[in-house]
Amino acid sequence: MPPVPPVPPLAAISSAYAPRFAEFAFEPAFTAAVDQHVAELRDRLSPPSPGLVPHPPHREDLADYALGFLDALAELDWREPVGHDYAVCRLTAISWLVRRHTLLAGDDR
Repeated sequence: MPPVPPVPPLAAISSAYAPRFAEFAFEPAFTAAVDQHVAELRDRLSPPSPGLVPHPPHREDLADYALGFLDALAELDWREPVGHDYAVCRLTAISWLVRRHTLLAGDDR
């Protein structure tokens, strides 16, 4: 049997953290925290936008960022908590950007 290719980082994060979007309806603090993470990721990864609507991040840039973030979490031996910590908010924000901008349309590596 041929080896199974690894799951691309954006697909793996989206699969794991998109279900947390349901929590937005009853966790306003979580929603606000994720919104702040989305804004920071856009500032970090998107080209400047002259208008009010920010440009979406490039899929490759977000995938590279996600890989680095996942590597850092692995080095820390991070485990997902029951609640919401910085990493959960950041991963949920990545997932939100992926869904909002349909960034899984192709292979992200």
